[in-house]
Amino acid sequence: MEHIHKHHHEIKNSSEKKTLIVIIFTFVTMIAEIIYGYLTNSMALLADGWHMGTHALALGIAYGAYICIRKIAEKRYSNIISEKISALAGFTSSLFLTVTAIWILFESFEKFIIPLNISFNEAILVAFIGLGVNLISVFIMEYKSCNSQKDYNYKAAYLHILTDAMTSFFAILALVLGKFWGLYFLDPVMGIVGAVLILRWGIMLVKNTSGILLDLKLLKE
Repeated sequence: MEHIHKHHHEIKNSSEKKTLIVIIFTFVTMIAEIIYGYLTNSMALLADGWHMGTHALALGIAYGAYICIRKIAEKRYSNIISEKISALAGFTSSLFLTVTAIWILFESFEKFIIPLNISFNEAILVAFIGLGVNLISVFIMEYKSCNSQKDYNYKAAYLHILTDAMTSFFAILALVLGKFWGLYFLDPVMGIVGAVLILRWGIMLVKNTSGILLDLKLLKE
């Protein structure tokens, strides 16, 4: 039992370190995009910079949860409390995912009604920057055993990065097809596809984490 507890604790420490690295990486990229966006009057860069800021905030919640879990590791009922903290952080992050999906849906439908002129070269550059940053972050975090360990905090943080990479990929695909083949309608279409997938993941995570938060039987063990 002690060996299992130690192994579980090592996994938590590894997840905490990886989350911190990704937070720093995301935050530095966010600052660079915002500064460069202001200097060049690029709304695309500014928008992507602030968008990355929302992910940095969600990752910050995940990291804060790991700090709390580490501080109570030696206390009585620490496993139960740790699971609750992890679920609460995951639940909060899943709400961020859900709100992000709804916002993307709203923006995409609005573009169908009121199409906007797209600066393709700049937008494609920003999308590639976002995709590169998030692919590196996905590689750093490695999903691997977080599902089997029911670490919904880490799972939510991972999904934030994965969804950002996915939306960047869809954006690149739509922008390239729009620039070279004139398929401008694909930009909002890809936005809707991405939003539906994000919404599905967000709702699934809300269900999983809320089930743990409301399971009062755990407190009796």
